[in-house]
Amino acid sequence: MRHALSTAAQPIPSLEWYHIDDPSSPALDELALRFHLHELQIEDCRHRPQRAKSEEHAGYIFFVLKHLHANDGLNFDDLDVFLGRDFVISVSSQDSSFVEKVRQRAIQDNVQRLDRVFYILLDTVVDGYMPVLDGIAEETSELETDVLETPDPPTLRRIFVLKRKLIDFRRIASGMREVVNSVIRREGGLMGDDLDPYFRDIYDHLVRTVDLIETYRDLLTGSLDIYLSAVANRTNEVMKVLTVYGTVALPMVIITGFFGMNLHLPWTSNPHGALYAVGLMGISTLLILWYFRRKGWF
Repeated sequence: MRHALSTAAQPIPSLEWYHIDDPSSPALDELALRFHLHELQIEDCRHRPQRAKSEEHAGYIFFVLKHLHANDGLNFDDLDVFLGRDFVISVSSQDSSFVEKVRQRAIQDNVQRLDRVFYILLDTVVDGYMPVLDGIAEETSELETDVLETPDPPTLRRIFVLKRKLIDFRRIASGMREVVNSVIRREGGLMGDDLDPYFRDIYDHLVRTVDLIETYRDLLTGSLDIYLSAVANRTNEVMKVLTVYGTVALPMVIITGFFGMNLHLPWTSNPHGALYAVGLMGISTLLILWYFRRKGWF
């Protein structure tokens, strides 16, 4: 058992916090035997992704937290945490820098309690949401400008891609909000009551995150409406120009067709008949243009 446990990192030697960066590692099985972890929860650690959740078991609580990787779009990874009275086990499959960040913060705060280690893990996970959300806010603002200046298919595609990201983000943030809410509502147990204000602060951050996601999604819906209106207006402008051209040409078509008939008509024998016909077409065209101008149609 010593050999297997040696593959599980212990970020802070003075605390029984074990971290495993490979869910398929046999160290997870050894820790499960040592701390009597349920086999279904071990299976959840190895079959990813899972929804954000918390499950209370005999002697410990199992959490699935959704960690958002920085500089990688909206790539969420499961961070599984087993919180017991005398142990914390965290399991992830990516981003070892996240664990180092938690370790540095715990050392800086001189953490001596395992429930505070869990709080720092949860708080660090949630803190990672806001920078990505700020980036989405900037992209939404750019889309609002682009959709007014260049309402083209690539802009429409960006709107739908960003809306899809926000839908996924909202699903994750809502699940995390329920997890933190369950922690707040739990009376007594594995976490000290002095941490309640801190967990409420995390809950407030998640509520704000969900609200901002809804706001940005509404803005994107507005941008989509603007795009559709812009495309419709552009189509109307094209149809208006074509209609004006067709209407202006209509008298010329009628006059040339009239004089093109094989009948005895005025000016057919006149040497200046062609000039008269051209003048008639010119006058009719000018009259139509004057009428359109008077109506304000162009």
